[in-house]
Amino acid sequence: MMTPQVKAILANYESDNAGVKANLARILMQGKLGGTGKLIILPVDQGFEHGPARSFAVNPAAYDPHYHYQIAIDAGLSAYAAPLGMIEAGAETFAGQIPTILKVNSSNSWAQGANQAVTASVEDAVRLGCSAIGFTIYPGSDDLFSMIGQIRELSAEAKSVGIATVIWSYPRGGALPKSGELALDVGAYAAHMAALLGAHIIKVKLPSDHIEQKEAKPMYEGTDWSKQSDRVRHVVQASFAGRRIVVFSGGAAKGADAVYQDARDIRDGGGNGSIIGRNTFQRPRDEALAMLDKLVRIYKNEE
Repeated sequence: MMTPQVKAILANYESDNAGVKANLARILMQGKLGGTGKLIILPVDQGFEHGPARSFAVNPAAYDPHYHYQIAIDAGLSAYAAPLGMIEAGAETFAGQIPTILKVNSSNSWAQGANQAVTASVEDAVRLGCSAIGFTIYPGSDDLFSMIGQIRELSAEAKSVGIATVIWSYPRGGALPKSGELALDVGAYAAHMAALLGAHIIKVKLPSDHIEQKEAKPMYEGTDWSKQSDRVRHVVQASFAGRRIVVFSGGAAKGADAVYQDARDIRDGGGNGSIIGRNTFQRPRDEALAMLDKLVRIYKNEE
């Protein structure tokens, strides 16, 4: 039975058809966090971005796409996100067992500049029974405008056939220095862009307390941004005052305590959850399941 929390979230998507809302509900009602309004999504697109050895050699079982499907199911996660080939490799075996998000654009570590190629279609997502498409944009990049044109077309097509849209919004490139990629003002701007582009679920990185844009600094002065939960709250505020689902990336591999603290700060700041890949699948399966179980308890306010 759909919970009041999920009904309240779905009510914020005022223009969407029954298919899109059903797919959002499928994600929001799945697994151990089902019905709470909180999410944990497993993304496995790192093989495209960083290469197989850098992604999986530390835990060789993770070379197998079925490993990721199974860990997402066994951990009781909300959804599994991956590029076309990874989804295809387990589509029949795991059909209907967990909502899937088809990542429809990707890059690689040799490319210069900040851009991605479209690697899958909405038609693929329908064929594979996916609940959503996922797409990365790079606010700041000289190629951003072509990426915006691509996601405009893909998102419109997805919505027309009842599939939700997830936008990864990662500032980089152009006039934005490396030091500004995780800045609070930049991260909030990136989340807002994703909301303006019609994303149902927004994925961003946890921001630092640095303010990058000279013109924005006066708006942030006089407020203490040292608490990560307050920075999360500001990013959620920038995502239509919390009317859009916002999940935060787990980022680079880090110690377990840091992963847990991030989750507490996301929870306390009103974020909807985590989309966490390397910090789980690069650990042995038992350790990953234990970590994910603890993250579920944190999001349930049980610890």
